[in-house]
Amino acid sequence: MKPGEVLLFTSELADLIEAGMTLGAALNSLANQGDPNSGICVVAGDLRDRIMRGEAFSDAVGAHPETFPGIYGNMVRAGEASGAMVEVLRRLAEHYERNQSMHSKIVSALTYPCIVLGMGVLAVIFAMVKIVPQFTELFSSMGKELPLPTRMLMGMSEGLIKYGVFIAIGLVFGVVALRKWCKGAGRARWDRLKLRVPLVKGLVASGAFASLAYTLQTLLANGVNVLQALRISEETCGNAVIEAELRKARERVTDGTTISGPLAQSGVFPRMMTDMMALGEQTGNLPGALGRIGKRYEAELNRNIKIFTTALEPILILLVALVVGFVAIAILSAVFSATSAMGQA
Repeated sequence: MKPGEVLLFTSELADLIEAGMTLGAALNSLANQGDPNSGICVVAGDLRDRIMRGEAFSDAVGAHPETFPGIYGNMVRAGEASGAMVEVLRRLAEHYERNQSMHSKIVSALTYPCIVLGMGVLAVIFAMVKIVPQFTELFSSMGKELPLPTRMLMGMSEGLIKYGVFIAIGLVFGVVALRKWCKGAGRARWDRLKLRVPLVKGLVASGAFASLAYTLQTLLANGVNVLQALRISEETCGNAVIEAELRKARERVTDGTTISGPLAQSGVFPRMMTDMMALGEQTGNLPGALGRIGKRYEAELNRNIKIFTTALEPILILLVALVVGFVAIAILSAVFSATSAMGQA
């Protein structure tokens, strides 16, 4: 199931159990509604069958790691131990809803610039392939040496027409290779770069810190021990730099150290975040402090999205102006050169 389907599945399962259904009956109801080939029906049917064979719900959920991450199975296990399954499912649904909301905000912030850049690239390609060649024939027939910008433009147009297919194939392979590198050997460098690049670092950092705080809060509030909560947060945070620091913090916690201490020493987490965690540890209400941290960085994410979209518009306008200006200068300089030569003649 996709994250949105997991959210729907969790919410409906909590409603059915709260209405008085047994877990098996609730899963059977979800397995038999809608398209039988949909992700919800297939997964719910498998969970139902496993429970009917005597498996615990947490073990059945663990058999679908591509659908249910570690946080899901551990919280369900805590719900089984405490008898508060409905409350656990509600908190899981809230967790997925928050994450989906933050993800959709970031995607919506990137949609506009991607569309503008895509349309700009298509417009430039069309001009190079269809419009510039017509001027090339006209200027070549004059028999006069053309200015440097015009020769550069004509050369780029000719190269794009002749080798455009190979350029496109090379770009595709380059993007695929870059994606593999970012997910493999270069993941740590790529994630560290995202935390340093202006404009982008605000989106990435605030989103990552908010998600981390909410994840830890959800786990600790439902009885998951600190070490297990740190391990699950490490697996689900999605940033190699933050993962490494959480791993170090987990190793330090085994020696009796608090969570906030190792995180503060890392230099990755902001001082405000670690100070609030330290205060929560001192007062014995770390989940409450993490909830306030999550709200703080979620609000910061919203501000960073506004800053990003506001700053990106003039940057895109400048890029378009540079491209259009270069094309205009290249063509007009050739026209002025030709007209001046005609006037001298």
